Amino acid sequence: MADCDHNCEGCGVENCQSRKIEKVKANEYSHIKHCYAIMSGKGGVGKSLVTSLLASEMNKRGKSVAIIDADVTGPSIPQAFGLKGKFATSDDTYIYPVLSKHGVKVISANLLMEDEQAPIVWRGPIVSGFVQQLYTDVVYGDVDYMFVDMPPGTSDIPLTVFQMLPIDGVIVVTSPQDLVSMVVSKSMNMAKMMLIPMVGVVENMSYVKCPHCNEKIRIYGNDHSKENIEKNGVKVLAELPIDPNLATLVDKGQIEDYDCKELSGLIDLLVNE
Repeated sequence: MADCDHNCEGCGVENCQSRKIEKVKANEYSHIKHCYAIMSGKGGVGKSLVTSLLASEMNKRGKSVAIIDADVTGPSIPQAFGLKGKFATSDDTYIYPVLSKHGVKVISANLLMEDEQAPIVWRGPIVSGFVQQLYTDVVYGDVDYMFVDMPPGTSDIPLTVFQMLPIDGVIVVTSPQDLVSMVVSKSMNMAKMMLIPMVGVVENMSYVKCPHCNEKIRIYGNDHSKENIEKNGVKVLAELPIDPNLATLVDKGQIEDYDCKELSGLIDLLVNE
């Protein structure tokens, strides 16, 4: 477009040629078959949890899996896999991911810093460039499925990921409140604007299961978030419970020991695509 300022954020023009930027390529030692972004319009809904569970469940099916922790200023993937205090290795040219207990390849800002508690105080362009390098400069080897855990919102990093990385689809994470579903709609609309396919939605904290009778208790009441989301033509593919056992395993860095049957349908969909 003649009046385009090449700032895609907030632009409502669909099928814009300015968005068709050439995607970056992984290095010669990395062969990545499928790449999916996990995002949401707000924080605290469980994007990192869902990313970790998806990677773990896919790994259990015998697939080679990698995670890019693109939430640079709030990285939490290493904690879920018990990688706290470990460091990725590097040589003069490339960086190598850390392997989890069961072989998931993880790269995160926390694994590249001497002090994992030190804050990362970078401006947007630097953070975006760093995320791009996590894809291009890390030696992943052969990867069947890569999951990119994105920070909340629809600004710099999601824009960089959608423009520069060869994303096959987006999985949006939400929780069962109308307010959250409204904010999450922004993420779905951003993916649409950037011409990235929507895989579907995972609703986290959907219910609590009674330990005595297994009844599903909807602690947020009879919300209409699922209905509102599916009005946009996007399916809710999984509903995850609030499970104290899962929280305990995450705190211990043992998320791979959790059996998440609720994600089996979504895993089937990704495998069969």
